[in-house]
Amino acid sequence: MKKIAIYGAGGFGREVACMINAINELEPKWDLVGFFDDNPATKKNKYGEILGNIDVLNNWETELSIVFSIANPLILKELVSKITNLLIDFPNIAAPNVNFLDKETLEMGKGNLFFFGARVSCDVKMGNFNMLNGFVSLGHDVQIGDYNILGPMVRISGSTVLKDSNFFGVQSIALQGIKIGSNIRVGANSVLIRNTKDNNLYVGNPAKLVKF
Repeated sequence: MKKIAIYGAGGFGREVACMINAINELEPKWDLVGFFDDNPATKKNKYGEILGNIDVLNNWETELSIVFSIANPLILKELVSKITNLLIDFPNIAAPNVNFLDKETLEMGKGNLFFFGARVSCDVKMGNFNMLNGFVSLGHDVQIGDYNILGPMVRISGSTVLKDSNFFGVQSIALQGIKIGSNIRVGANSVLIRNTKDNNLYVGNPAKLVKF
């Protein structure tokens, strides 16, 4: 089995550990060696030891896969940029019950995370380090850039385009064919019905730009 560690030892990290264990129950694939975390107060949990911070990871002397459990696009992007160790790789991880309608037409980069119950339709294109939480649904021909965080039960309708570093709250929806830029925040239960402007918060049904 290939050694893997989780970056982020909070509640989300424990959920990722549960997903890795579920994968191994079907086919032993990953040897979970522990967690990395930059908070010195973080203590070990039932799923593994705290191995150290970013400096420890950059000095790791053997090959190691890393999966991130960081649900903030900007922090996630910054952490990825700080990892310089060439022995580290970033696999795509999918829970056993993720429904890929057509894997042959799915294009994606590295470091993507698909939680339990997610659904990915046909002809989907995805970049790097995107996180799809439980029961997220991606429609046909969806295009996603990098560092997007989609909360539980988010629905992205067909032919929608997301660029980079967006955050979608629980049960939010993007209707078909719209273009979503970068650094957008979408409130829980909100419904995007038209194109967005970068670096803004959208809330409501239909979602409206909120100044703050």
